[in-house]
Amino acid sequence: MSRFWSPFVSALQPYVPGEQPKIANLIKLNTNENPYGPSPRVLEAIRQEIGDGLRLYPDPESTRLREAFAQYFGHLTAAQVFVGNGSDEVLGLAFLALLKHERPLLFPDVTYSFYPVYCQLFGIDYRTIPLDENFALRIADYALPNGGIVFPNPNAPTGRALPLADIEALLQANLDSVVIVDEAYVDFGAETAVPLVHRYSNLLVVQTFSKSRSLAGLRVGFAVGHPDLIEALNRVKNSFNSYPLDRLAQAGAVAALEDRDWFEQTRQAIIASRIKLTRELEALGFEVLPSSANFVFARHPRQAAEKSALALRQRGILVRHFKAPRIDEFLRISIGTDEQCATLVAALKDILA
Repeated sequence: MSRFWSPFVSALQPYVPGEQPKIANLIKLNTNENPYGPSPRVLEAIRQEIGDGLRLYPDPESTRLREAFAQYFGHLTAAQVFVGNGSDEVLGLAFLALLKHERPLLFPDVTYSFYPVYCQLFGIDYRTIPLDENFALRIADYALPNGGIVFPNPNAPTGRALPLADIEALLQANLDSVVIVDEAYVDFGAETAVPLVHRYSNLLVVQTFSKSRSLAGLRVGFAVGHPDLIEALNRVKNSFNSYPLDRLAQAGAVAALEDRDWFEQTRQAIIASRIKLTRELEALGFEVLPSSANFVFARHPRQAAEKSALALRQRGILVRHFKAPRIDEFLRISIGTDEQCATLVAALKDILA
């Protein structure tokens, strides 16, 4: 009952995750999950980890996984890598460890909706910076006193990406505050900022295994940055949960990193499907923002987005509609298989007719 709550809980407005329905035969294009399964090597690694060893705690430092990250990128050490239970946890720890200062945190007005939730939860002052009329981030708008900057690249839910040169310019202009680049969707068309961590001690790059490595159900996220930033994350993590990644997650994530062929094959398939779907939506009259992610953000001049989302649901197809300022006429559509995308397009033709 609410009378037992801590005082601040009543004012919290929690993040609302995408719907995970328990209905058979749905085409689920609402939560940006990968339509292709994880690498067979991942499944085998998890199977081999199942046994008597599960009675023991996992490695609290995820040493083998952090070393695999360092080897994957080729120019890192394990001391520059932090891992957590999905990138949401990594981001939450980073907000508390690195972004709670007297000056406000800056992030876009249209962006990942967990950011203001973290600020509310941890008592962080923040200011939103409007995207331009084309829903692009302008780095000049961030030339303000701040206690940190965070943004996704590509942005969510718009899908638009910043070039690496712009990110570096933003870092150079904010050497006294931490800049977090949230790269949940980077593998689908953007350029990672990881190489910049050697030159900028104020940069933290966060990624996830949920999207491009088909492991949303395993919950693995990581951050790359200067060892001082990683130490701050570890201090908070070890004050909250010393064992964020279980044995199965650590083994599966290492195998996912090692199978580069599967990763490349599946991500290229999604990129090709995104290009094809964008053309088909535009042929139906949709405006589709340029996307570097595994989803598209689209609106139709003659059809309300909420109405379209409901009509698609009635046909067994789920997409995401945000009832939020500036974007309430957009649909965010995850990229499925070509067959799923074809079913979506056929349904939209019927709805528009």
